[in-house]
Amino acid sequence: MDRESLIHLIERKLQNFRKQTKNFGREKRDRHMSMLDNIFGVHENAMQLRQRRLSLLGENIANADTPNYKAKDLDFKALINNERSMSTRRTHELHIDHAGGSKNGLIYRVPNNPAADGNTVELNFQQAEFGKESARYTATLQFLENRIGGVRRALRGE
Repeated sequence: MDRESLIHLIERKLQNFRKQTKNFGREKRDRHMSMLDNIFGVHENAMQLRQRRLSLLGENIANADTPNYKAKDLDFKALINNERSMSTRRTHELHIDHAGGSKNGLIYRVPNNPAADGNTVELNFQQAEFGKESARYTATLQFLENRIGGVRRALRGE
């Protein structure tokens, strides 16, 4: 084998090696990223849903005196169960949605004592629900902070 063909062979081997190591790095990175995607589990979605519910409850409280305003709420259980069950989730926009209920989880609350002006906000109930949801939001936030602390300790090797 002459010198030029040997150099050419080595260059081809080197190129193949670079391709293999480049793909290996990408595959390894993708594998680690997929592990980190689910590090918070359902709590990441719960946090977003709790924030959305607090916003709706705040809107209800702000519109307690608005005639014909309909009190809105979020069906938290249905939405979180829908997130957890992958079997009923649509994977393509043309597929039929079997989740049932409202697509965005928005529901309208039926009041115990309806107002004469058509407003369905019961201020005492809305304030109580806001307080409960604030406590749940804080608990979820604390859980996520503990999870992040655990990941930090694991990365440091503690």
